[in-house]
Amino acid sequence: MTDDWVHGLAPVYGSQTQVQAARYRRLATRLCEAGARIDGFASAPGRTELAGNHTDHHRGRVLAAAVELDTVAAAARRQDGRIVLRSEGFGQASEVDLREGLEPVEGERGTTSALARGVVAAFAKRGLCVGGFDAWVASDVPVGAGLSSSAAIEVLLGTVLSGLYNDGAIAAPTLACVGQEAENRHFGKPCGLMDQMACALGGVVAIDFEHPAAPRAAQIPLDLSRFGHRLAVVDTGGSHVDLAEDYAAIPGEMRAVAGLFGREALRGLTAQALQAQAPAIRRALGDRALLRSLHFVWEDARAAEQVDALQQGDFACFLGLVRASGNSSMRWLQNVIPAGAVADQGMALALALTEAFLQGRGACRVHGGGFAGAIQVWLPDGCEDAYIALLEPIFGSGCVRPLSIRPAGAAWIPVRGMESL
Repeated sequence: MTDDWVHGLAPVYGSQTQVQAARYRRLATRLCEAGARIDGFASAPGRTELAGNHTDHHRGRVLAAAVELDTVAAAARRQDGRIVLRSEGFGQASEVDLREGLEPVEGERGTTSALARGVVAAFAKRGLCVGGFDAWVASDVPVGAGLSSSAAIEVLLGTVLSGLYNDGAIAAPTLACVGQEAENRHFGKPCGLMDQMACALGGVVAIDFEHPAAPRAAQIPLDLSRFGHRLAVVDTGGSHVDLAEDYAAIPGEMRAVAGLFGREALRGLTAQALQAQAPAIRRALGDRALLRSLHFVWEDARAAEQVDALQQGDFACFLGLVRASGNSSMRWLQNVIPAGAVADQGMALALALTEAFLQGRGACRVHGGGFAGAIQVWLPDGCEDAYIALLEPIFGSGCVRPLSIRPAGAAWIPVRGMESL
């Protein structure tokens, strides 16, 4: 394999291109040792949510960013209609025989095989070309840290199909929608579309889901060095296992409230309208559903205000809105502590310690879906080491993960020639 493909990494990795090239060569070697003729590489980044906590699934507004951590694959076409995925660190391959059909398979739910079958199904539904492939996969997007490792895998699989069978021409929003469909229908998790959109598009992106079939997205320039802050997430070590009902309850309760107004989603309702119908909502659905719906209305507006603050260069205003978002998620959305949890409240503890450490500087909030996993923190320059020293004895070595924003989204890098490794 010649090294011409390395130039294709430069738009993705910039100054880290040569370091990352070694990672890609390792995957290519594994694929070739398995007897496959490599056709190309794919990359999909993880993402961090900057604004709009649980707003996307009710046609709200969000602000998200791709991060430098990504999931990559070396891929080769197969002619027998099978997908074989091998991952570094996992001994057993995931296999899907597309000749058995593209409908969800109950026994596959919650697995990578389900995502692969689901992505192919979503491609086929759109009349796009599909086929089997071999892939060796590696990821440095940590599982359970709120950086959307699942969305990165979904977008990666779509990028492979785009590169192998569609000349790499599938647009980023389509890759995102495909990933969401696979996760909802085949994997069995009722996620919104924000994660996949951020992974597919790259950079800092404001997304408006008022029209879910055609969300509006705009890139927002953000140079953190200009504002003297560092973005990080803290992995509190909580497990997402057995939390599916907690996650599903949030959009479900909001949907039930919207239904009382004859709507499918909360977008377009005002706090005044909710307050006017508060007695009826409480009788029909209880207080938590109303509180979560109020959070949506306020958080949706707040996300737009955060975008405006960044565009105007008012970072102090932006941080104040981050704090307000965290307060709303903790108190009204209630996605920091799982229902009934007493002994395990790691996210709440991390938020309490972080607020005490920051003393009004920076900001912190729940990150992503919540209930377990990560919080987000904006650290003023110069205090990173002290913050790490505070939290590592409590949550473990490496729990604080500083993040950089990746300008590039999903990428396909074709490979031509097999002369050398």
